[in-house]
Amino acid sequence: MTEQPFVLVRGEVVREVPPEIARFSVTVAARDRNRPAALARLAERSAAVRALIDGYGDAIERRETGDLWVRPELKRSEEKVTGYAGSATTTVTVADFGVLGELMLRLADQDQTTVAGPWWSLRPDSQVHRDARRAAVAEAISRAREYADALGAEVTALLHLADSGLTEQPLMMTRAAHTVGYGAAGGAPPELELDPRVQTVHAAVEARFAISPPRLTAGGVG
Repeated sequence: MTEQPFVLVRGEVVREVPPEIARFSVTVAARDRNRPAALARLAERSAAVRALIDGYGDAIERRETGDLWVRPELKRSEEKVTGYAGSATTTVTVADFGVLGELMLRLADQDQTTVAGPWWSLRPDSQVHRDARRAAVAEAISRAREYADALGAEVTALLHLADSGLTEQPLMMTRAAHTVGYGAAGGAPPELELDPRVQTVHAAVEARFAISPPRLTAGGVG
């Protein structure tokens, strides 16, 4: 019995697209010799950050509390407590890039506050991913037909299709930390223009297609 001829191909696409969201973190800190005072300051500064973020309404896609810690500060080589320190970190997801720079600088203008980011990305359910997968399949079909045509054959059926994976370019972390308040100088925070980082999306599939018997001659393809 003659084995069914087939071609094995790889369909692959790489696309550069603008980001859809940006994330950054904002961390507030507090320290005092008295534990209740340290906790009160931490709560007050956290509330101020939340209120400022919430003031941007629909421009904020998500706000999530991350690390929160409070610890006693000890005198070196002793167990004597000299004070208490704590911090709370919030991760913010922004879809409106027009307000991103302003928001980050306004948060950086708060007392004992550090801002880091932004980190650009696509949404996990972005249409860009689906489009890339479809394009990879189309590329595999096109390649299979080209090989079959070169053999004097035709693609007759799909035997196997495997997703080789879809990846998004690792995010480049660009950090900007601000702990000095601009308000102390009597002016508003300066304007900050941010350039969104282009996202590279890669999709690939491996496919096996059955083909009709090639028309081969002694000199090659008939």
